[in-house]
Amino acid sequence: MGRLLGAALVFLLTLSAPAGTRHCIFRVHLEANARDGEVFAQPIRSITGRTVFIEKIPWLSERDVQRFCPYRAADGSYGALLELDDHGRTVLDSMSVEHRGSYLYVFINGRPLTEFQVDRRVSDGKIYLASGLSEADIKSMARDWELIGGRKKK
Repeated sequence: MGRLLGAALVFLLTLSAPAGTRHCIFRVHLEANARDGEVFAQPIRSITGRTVFIEKIPWLSERDVQRFCPYRAADGSYGALLELDDHGRTVLDSMSVEHRGSYLYVFINGRPLTEFQVDRRVSDGKIYLASGLSEADIKSMARDWELIGGRKKK
């Protein structure tokens, strides 16, 4: 009886323990219809200055990213190539087929970074962020994801 109670206690403690803290918040939202209502869509100001509606639930998140490769962009900021895991690759592939012509909005650490128009199928599981990342963004990515062609920094 004592072993059973001890095992149950250990099980409950592991359920309540955090699964791991993420340092970089990455979200990809799909463009939504303004008539979808506030339950499903929310308005944002895009980086182009337009007011657009995006789906509240992101299609991709930081949990779908497996590795990344940062670089210095021409404007002095940073860019990165993100490589998705199997789940992220499947979601990106499906989204690029089902929602061709729509816009994707990428957010890093809570701020809008870029927007893409889906013009072709993307089956390689890679997202290219050309510029706009800060040094702090790159450091937070390095704490969560492995470098492409290298080891995960600690």
